[in-house]
Amino acid sequence: MKKNILMIGIGLIGSSIALSIKETTKNAIIVGFSHNEKELFGAKSHQIIDKINLNLEKAAQEADVIFLCTPVSVTLKLIQELSTFSLKESVIITDVGSTKVEIMNQAQVLLDKGYTFIGGHPMAGSHKSGFLAGNKDLFENAYYILVPTGNEMNEQMTCLTDLLTGTRAKIVILDAYEHDQITGILSHMPHIIAAQLVQQADDLMVQNPISKKLAAGGFRDITRIASSDPKMWTDISKSNAVILEKEIDNWLVKLSDFKDILKSDKEVEIFNFFERSKKVRDEIPVHKEGTIPGFHDLYINVPDYPGAIAEVTAILAKVNISLINIKIMETRDDIFGILRISFKNEKDLFLAKEAVAKHTPYESVIN
Repeated sequence: MKKNILMIGIGLIGSSIALSIKETTKNAIIVGFSHNEKELFGAKSHQIIDKINLNLEKAAQEADVIFLCTPVSVTLKLIQELSTFSLKESVIITDVGSTKVEIMNQAQVLLDKGYTFIGGHPMAGSHKSGFLAGNKDLFENAYYILVPTGNEMNEQMTCLTDLLTGTRAKIVILDAYEHDQITGILSHMPHIIAAQLVQQADDLMVQNPISKKLAAGGFRDITRIASSDPKMWTDISKSNAVILEKEIDNWLVKLSDFKDILKSDKEVEIFNFFERSKKVRDEIPVHKEGTIPGFHDLYINVPDYPGAIAEVTAILAKVNISLINIKIMETRDDIFGILRISFKNEKDLFLAKEAVAKHTPYESVIN
């Protein structure tokens, strides 16, 4: 029997989920809905979805499973809209939102109608967007959080996790508050801090223009998440405001504590601050996908002579490893190597390191 899967929103996440479902669920018919008709017809022409339905109510009524692949603010409105439709009693509705408390609270209107809602958050992304960036391997080895309501039956959870088998993601069950607290500290706060650091640096660049060139190395790397979509991060920040307000207060207290030990010139305490941070950071698994999508970067200490970089890229091409970015590091304060090469996934990263070690004398480091 055919299973009707409705994807509302067919950008990067929606198209990637659709492609992964098509990999393993042969009886699935993927139906797309979006207010962006160009996106829909493009996804259809690229065989990401099987059908298009421009009537949301009709599409929802025919669906066995509904994925809300939209920003949190849009998802909240869609949940309310879906609650006014006559859906199949057995329908499973899920989302991909980066916050969960607000969404799960809103989902009560669906639960009151007897429908099943299971919160979701696939913790993977890309620097690209839109259906053309869709990738069936996007979620491989990433964490895919599911947030049950307690109303769903075991077979409904099984149905959803079976559909997600093709993502090759690691399914983790959390409650909504746990999810928002974890992502608030490990993902949302780093984005806020990176954005503030960049703004602080901007003030410096106005006063000292040379600092813009000097920022091209380590500073640019550690703040790269500040380049994320501002609309999306406005959405996330508003949705997780309660937890973020608390964590910002904690951050300010800790920062003030460090300021105090600096003023007191307490060398041992300053050392302990950095030593503890180093120990904790070093114990974090390397390139396990987490709350912030991993950057699959290889730093190579190539010599400064003509053809050295071409030699490395030729080796990668010979072993059929594709790269997504290459950068010569002009400012390398605290960064190993002159060359940074970025890859699409962890597999390509480690294959590249192995190839460079085998075919060149150059030392390389995964950071």
